[in-house]
Amino acid sequence: MAEKETQFPMYKGKPLVRSGDLLYYGDMRDPFVVRIQVRSKKTLSPLTPEDASFGDLPVASRTYVQLVNTDINVSPQKAIVKSSEQPSLFSALDLGYVWLQQALRG
Repeated sequence: MAEKETQFPMYKGKPLVRSGDLLYYGDMRDPFVVRIQVRSKKTLSPLTPEDASFGDLPVASRTYVQLVNTDINVSPQKAIVKSSEQPSLFSALDLGYVWLQQALRG
């Protein structure tokens, strides 16, 4: 029986994997990936009556972004190439995308 390949959500052509408040962006077979930790959330109330079916929606209000070397021979402390705090998940993904593209080119 052939092993079924898991399909992950994609963001700008790279897999985005989530486990709780921790997200990994990029392919683990590449030399680098981006790790995003959601450090705090705020709750948004529905904007319109049509949105009320979703209830209050928790949204990331503070994130910690890291560009991480995936080489298993590198110590965990030295594996972190860059890091930054960002005010939202979107800004964290945006920054992570730029860092990842630069790291994979060089």
